[in-house]
Amino acid sequence: MARAIMIQGTGSNVGKSLLVAGLARAFLRRGIPVAPFKPQNMSNNAAVTADGGEIGRAQALQAFAAGRAPHTDMNPVLLKPESETGAQVIVQGHPVGSWRAGDYTQRKADLLIPVRESFRRLCASADLVLVEGAGSPAEINLRAGDIANMGFARAAGVPVILVGDIDRGGVIAQIVGTQAVLDPEDAAMIRGFAVNKFRGDPCLFDAGLQEIVVRTGWPSLGVVPWFDRAVHLPPEDVMDLVSTGNGGLRVAVPQLGRIANFDDLTPLSNEPGVSVQIVRRGQPLPADADLVLIAGSKSTIADLTAFRAEGWDIDLAAHLRRKGRVLGICGGYQMLGRRIEDPEGIDGPAGAVDGLGHLDVVTVMKARKRLAWTGARYLPTGDHVRGYEIHLGETTGPDCARAWLQVGARHEGATSGDGLVQGTYLHGLFASDAFRAAYLGAFDVVSRLTYDRALDTSLDALAEHLEAHMDLDLLWSLSAAPRA
Repeated sequence: MARAIMIQGTGSNVGKSLLVAGLARAFLRRGIPVAPFKPQNMSNNAAVTADGGEIGRAQALQAFAAGRAPHTDMNPVLLKPESETGAQVIVQGHPVGSWRAGDYTQRKADLLIPVRESFRRLCASADLVLVEGAGSPAEINLRAGDIANMGFARAAGVPVILVGDIDRGGVIAQIVGTQAVLDPEDAAMIRGFAVNKFRGDPCLFDAGLQEIVVRTGWPSLGVVPWFDRAVHLPPEDVMDLVSTGNGGLRVAVPQLGRIANFDDLTPLSNEPGVSVQIVRRGQPLPADADLVLIAGSKSTIADLTAFRAEGWDIDLAAHLRRKGRVLGICGGYQMLGRRIEDPEGIDGPAGAVDGLGHLDVVTVMKARKRLAWTGARYLPTGDHVRGYEIHLGETTGPDCARAWLQVGARHEGATSGDGLVQGTYLHGLFASDAFRAAYLGAFDVVSRLTYDRALDTSLDALAEHLEAHMDLDLLWSLSAAPRA
């Protein structure tokens, strides 16, 4: 039977997802069949799987690192925030409803059943399952009914490695403090620790490392230096969205409150001739942008309201007067139209709102979600495009007659009469090398990037980084066969 080990963190964004991806590639390179698993994820950055469901984008990257196709079993519970107090709940790839936070707290223990079903199936197909926790086990106020951290680890009998983030400061307190607040039986699941995101000479932390060992009794698996090439990998969390590059083509991306599927930006960020600027709340859209890209959204109407509140609608109109280009993907596409109708209250209160009006299209929200990997053709050049659709709503109108993609027998997307504004539901299209080269060529940018190869190279470099700075032999020895 497979062995398993769980990577938990002292807090959110300590680097768990990236570590699991790097470990998956490292053990694959050692010839060990490996699979990633995250019992519960909270993210609007989702991926479509080969079996027709959706999982967190981080698990899709981890699957790629492990040489596997993404599968819904890799992330059986996905929470997609729709508001400050509610989220859509995805179980084994498919939505089961939108729950308020209090409802989820009461019902989450029941989700341990499908979580363990998925985990057992993965264990049957791998020699090592790398489990990623969520947030921190130190959030003991959330321990009752937990399926994300120690609740899962205890139920499945999976040993834990605790990871702290030294870049935030206070890593000794992070790790020692986690042990102090845990229930003794939970603390007993932790078999070792690692320190992540160190900048400078790791030897300078030798005394601190020894303090943690003495105070916790746990062995150290190492101090992992900051991995600069992480910016070339798709980010999981909106906290990881950063401006990149200094190329001549300037792409401005307003950071929507419920921005979704922002891995669309990663291939552009990898292009030497492109700079991607993330525009935060309180900042104007830059006047020197060549392209404004409005990404996907989990709550299109709410994000459209916030877009206006930031004054970005005025900035966007000015950008178009300067003959700048605009691209909307999924939710961004819907916002660019004349109107969004939501008669059933799927995206918020029932009713209709005016869109930004830069595309002559109307979107009608519908309950059934379209979820599919899609092959398409870029009509201006005939180049093949591979992407995925993950959206509610149907968009129609005169500008759809100027579609710029073809999916099977149907046309996809829309273009404004002056050609400056385009929209599409197709996510992931910039990962297609020929299309990206053709699209950027219209801006006089020459692309020589092979994106999947660049992704592989970065993951190999991450695996080598972890081989050099973590004791992977110790990690393997600490892993164990889980309970069925």
